[in-house]
Amino acid sequence: MPASIAIIIPTLNEERALPRTLLYLRQQQFNEVIVVDGGSQDHTVSVATNHLSGLSQRESKVIIADRGRAQQLNAGAAEAQSDILLFLHADTQLPLHSRTEIERVMENPQCVGGRFDVQFEDDRGWAWIISRMMNLRSRWSGIATGDQAIFVRREIFQQMGGYADIPLMEDVEFTKRLKRLGKVATLHTKVTTSFRRWEQRGALQTILHMWTLRFLYWLGLSPQTLRQLYATIR
Repeated sequence: MPASIAIIIPTLNEERALPRTLLYLRQQQFNEVIVVDGGSQDHTVSVATNHLSGLSQRESKVIIADRGRAQQLNAGAAEAQSDILLFLHADTQLPLHSRTEIERVMENPQCVGGRFDVQFEDDRGWAWIISRMMNLRSRWSGIATGDQAIFVRREIFQQMGGYADIPLMEDVEFTKRLKRLGKVATLHTKVTTSFRRWEQRGALQTILHMWTLRFLYWLGLSPQTLRQLYATIR
């Protein structure tokens, strides 16, 4: 019997990006879709509720949690009943055959989780370069970021105690721990995500900014300290 899969989407003021992501999910057969809102001031909650009403054959819900991506992801995971948890950003679309890909790699009992490769909506220029760098870095290091749609067995997630309650780098910290527990699948299939973060500050400036933060994290600076340097944290 195929493993059941829950999609968990943390949101904060995502009324523009979220509809497209949920429309893509309508075309796929996931068992649960859980939107976890962190106190949006726009129409994110009503947008999510309206779109999820079209998923009547599956378990779908909108819940409210304390603001903070780690806390929201943990709250969504606590609500999920499926065998596999997939954490998806509100501005990221899964490829149409993503479920098949996940089922294929998770047939291996040694595989504890995985992630997808990533591409941006306009896959040219800086966007092309940055996405390829992200994928190569992730494949070399075994570390993934939230843009890559991280998935994990629910029992492994519970064993790990979920995401660390830190304001930044929660995805990096999580996947560092995850890869110690078993094989982490690195799928070549690509999710498509927004380039908005890079456009806001400029591509080169954002690259330097993110590399600096990750280098400082590697040196041992706490996520709390790094948060003060991360002006675009959501």
